Amino acid sequence: MYGQRGAMFGSGGVSDGYEIGSKRPRMMESTPYFAVRSSSNSHQRYGYDSRFQPAPFPVVRLRGLPFNCADVDIFKFFAGMDIVDVFLVNKDGRFSGEAFVVFAGNMQAELALQRDRQNMGRRYVEVFRCKKQEYYNAIAAEVSDGAYGGVDNRGSSPPARRKRSPDKDNMEYTEILKMRGLPYSVKKSEILNFFEDFNVTEGKIQIGSRSDGKATGEAYVEFASAEEAKKAMCKDKMLIGSRYVELFPSTPDDAKRSAARSR
Repeated sequence: MYGQRGAMFGSGGVSDGYEIGSKRPRMMESTPYFAVRSSSNSHQRYGYDSRFQPAPFPVVRLRGLPFNCADVDIFKFFAGMDIVDVFLVNKDGRFSGEAFVVFAGNMQAELALQRDRQNMGRRYVEVFRCKKQEYYNAIAAEVSDGAYGGVDNRGSSPPARRKRSPDKDNMEYTEILKMRGLPYSVKKSEILNFFEDFNVTEGKIQIGSRSDGKATGEAYVEFASAEEAKKAMCKDKMLIGSRYVELFPSTPDDAKRSAARSR
């Protein structure tokens, strides 16, 4: 359907795009723009013209996204482009079907506009220009709802957590939880640390991979009981490295099918 994620972005893209994580906290600081990279031959930075005047903020807005959309789907939709941040907009604990995407430079953002009305799954997605302040306002709205657990006065603290969807509280639980949105380089030791308050052992962690051995960004974790797995959902949308990780109730059969696909 789309291009492969991360390492498959093609030349000029991010070699491990999904793992770069959110640079959102740094972009919320008081500086007028963020420097993505700099030239060894010049002090000029992306985001400034030759006279060091701020260029437009390279952000676009998406509308009409599937309601099961994850940020990895947006990385695939914009395969080959250098994405700095993806922000999925939630309203009342539910995904609204809208998102903001920040690129590494204005040329990338202009290219992104050419994908307006292209399909993601069975839905066509609107891609249109927006202002930096709209992006910041969307983040601020979610912060004010407590979705991130607060940001310090400088805006430099990473997001602590997002709200858990109330739907997840009503789902049937087994002893298995699925993790999604993990860094590609995640190790079992990092997952153990993530669930340090729960009785998880390394042998009960299965990190997902494709048949070529590359990580999928998913993992399955087995807890002592369904009740313990449900308690562990308090870690939903908390951070591993710079990535917030989504947790979902799953089943032993799902974990077995994932293991079979990785062979």
